[in-house]
Amino acid sequence: MNNPNSPTLLVAAGKDKYGEHRGLGISTVTFKVTPQDSHDILVIENTFREKGGGPARHLHHNQDEWFYVVEGEFIFEVGEEKFRLAPGDSLLAPRKVPHVWAFAGGSAGGSVLITFTPAGKMEAFFREVTKANAMPPQDPELWRAHEMELLGPPLAV
Repeated sequence: MNNPNSPTLLVAAGKDKYGEHRGLGISTVTFKVTPQDSHDILVIENTFREKGGGPARHLHHNQDEWFYVVEGEFIFEVGEEKFRLAPGDSLLAPRKVPHVWAFAGGSAGGSVLITFTPAGKMEAFFREVTKANAMPPQDPELWRAHEMELLGPPLAV
């Protein structure tokens, strides 16, 4: 249990910092570190049950996005480069560079840790889009309101 007087934050495996459930249809998002805990970073874990899930092609105006694969395999496109990541691999998608990614498979599902720095409006984005328990809508205004540009559909896997 966390001591409210300590700057240390422990979030157990598979748990959300706030004890909340956030669904994206075929995956879940758990908050691990939020801007209130840190120097304006957001760390989430995105856990997949089904192959093929991932966001639409987009870019962040103000955030660098770092990915670390915990379980399963993921396909990424960052700019013009394509990557296949396995557990233990990590990748940085710099701000203002288009990127898209998808869960490509794994015997027990897939999980990726994602860090946004600075956090900007990303916590608010995930709170908003998980209300419907479906992948984020391809609504350009929703993405712009959270400092991103929607550039295309999700990857087909």
